Amino acid sequence: MHCSVWTKPLRNNRPSAALKIAETLQMDRNAGGMSPDSERTLSLTRRQLLARNSAGIGSVALASLLNEKLFAEPPRVASSRQIRPSFPNFPGKAKRVIYLFQSGAPSQFELWDHKPKLVQLHGQPLGADFFKGQRQTGMTASQKKQVCRSIYTFRKHGDSGAEISELLPHLGRVADDLCIVRSVHTDAINHDPAITFFQTGFQQAGRPSMGAWASYGLGSQNANLPAYVVMISHGSAKRDSQALYGRLWGNGFLPASHQGVKFRATGDPVLYLSNPAGIDSHRRRRILDLTNELNRKHHQQVGDPETLARIQQAELAFRMQTSVPELLDIASEPRHVLDLYGPAARQPGTYAANCLLARRLAERGVRFIQLYHRGWDQHGDLPRDLPLQCGDVDQASAALITDLKQRGMLDETLIIWGGEFGRTVYAQGGLNMKRYGRDHHPRCFSIWMAGGGIKPGITYGTTDEFSFDIVDKPVHVYDLHATMLHCLGIDHQQLTYKFQGRRYRLTDVHGRVVDGLLA
Repeated sequence: MHCSVWTKPLRNNRPSAALKIAETLQMDRNAGGMSPDSERTLSLTRRQLLARNSAGIGSVALASLLNEKLFAEPPRVASSRQIRPSFPNFPGKAKRVIYLFQSGAPSQFELWDHKPKLVQLHGQPLGADFFKGQRQTGMTASQKKQVCRSIYTFRKHGDSGAEISELLPHLGRVADDLCIVRSVHTDAINHDPAITFFQTGFQQAGRPSMGAWASYGLGSQNANLPAYVVMISHGSAKRDSQALYGRLWGNGFLPASHQGVKFRATGDPVLYLSNPAGIDSHRRRRILDLTNELNRKHHQQVGDPETLARIQQAELAFRMQTSVPELLDIASEPRHVLDLYGPAARQPGTYAANCLLARRLAERGVRFIQLYHRGWDQHGDLPRDLPLQCGDVDQASAALITDLKQRGMLDETLIIWGGEFGRTVYAQGGLNMKRYGRDHHPRCFSIWMAGGGIKPGITYGTTDEFSFDIVDKPVHVYDLHATMLHCLGIDHQQLTYKFQGRRYRLTDVHGRVVDGLLA
């Protein structure tokens, strides 16, 4: 008679927990990541293990009381936002990103892509054959189209000889730190889908933003501040600006802890961060402890990962009650630093003030810092509004580069400056050179990059004499995303998240790292 202990089938014919975990982990390794179901399986197993080993729990508790750092992560990782085990994939040259998004789309003709031949071609009509079937907006689809020169001059700057507009003299002085990319192109021709595409890699709302992806992959270096911070400034242009929605810095289907946190210029810098009347810090802590305990019990019953994200965000908000006021207090900044950014740096909510805060956030280990500056949509009155916009951003952008460089941080901070698409070679509304403007153009436009991992002092890519098409070294939005992640040490093809049966990534199924941009 044989021993039935080894041959008795498992209850309900189910595989053992250990076998189930092993199979799940192997599937996730093959797919390049960990799904929420896998994380739940592991967390359930940990609870079962601890529940059945009460003596072990006591030992762990005693050890943690005797040495609170015994089980802590290495100092570079915040315990509340741990770096995912498989990232970075390789040593990245950039530790963080500061993205200076110019909402509304600055004109490449007036700023970065000098086209001297347009002086001779000015007023030349453009027929349907010129556009090669290119989609046009409803604002100019039926109007007569004539070549429009720029009224601004360009000159060469620095050892690199970069050609930069007279409207950007401060950036001209740091030309040798810039990588000017003239050959960016996108798929969208209207503002909302184009901005959404730049921020999320998809023209329709609902996908995670690029900052959320960076937070998901790398976490934060500071447990007392968010991994992803957003600030918005309003341009000096007289024209109404494009709306900016919270979904642009949202987490999409990623855990809520990865969404961007917006800092405001007036009132509380972060909504609901301050204690309400009658609630002091001690009472707030007691309320939070009770709420967290209820949330943990709810998670044990339901297993919704968003419940854990809610606990993490509540704890972060409590810590931010101390860290944010210190961050925003610029009284400790030397006068020469404030002067570097310009007079507007002393006015909360301006682009200059936000650039200064971006440097302070970078110093404190924030992973992704997103600035939006509105007002670049010059369909008309470009001669009036464009100099105002450039006045907002020129000195502060150059100061940010200089400030980071003086502190030894530029080599580990990737800065990106640019809008959502370019502008047309023809004038919108006719050739009134005192009030002309330009319509949307997605086929080619200019941005610049600087710092961590990027080759300085170069101009990359070439457009034709009309800045209508790219003739050399095209860079798609997906390529820009892939290159940005590469600078952070992330292989864009491996940073994925499983949602509704499919693994998603910032670059979707596209994108390539642009080696020519890398240092």
